[in-house]
Amino acid sequence: MTSIKILEGIVVSDRADKTIVVTVSSRSKTKFKGKTVKRSERYLVHDPLNSAKEGDIVQITQSKPLSRNKRWRLFKIQSKNDSIRPSSENVEKEDLV
Repeated sequence: MTSIKILEGIVVSDRADKTIVVTVSSRSKTKFKGKTVKRSERYLVHDPLNSAKEGDIVQITQSKPLSRNKRWRLFKIQSKNDSIRPSSENVEKEDLV
């Protein structure tokens, strides 16, 4: 009997319909010197209601293959990203100087 894998990460992209891209970061120590290394992995996740937005912290769970690259489903949205990012179209060049 296998246990259900649940990972926590940040939504990087929500452009595709019913699909989000989640980045999961982890830290580990190297065998030789014991230095701490930060690694991140990107997962394509099925979001049937299109409820997760970019910047949200979510939990994902493993599932059967849904497409060529999707093997994860959205389990729960931990926290919503309330900050509104200015898009590149709204920012004038004077603001950047």
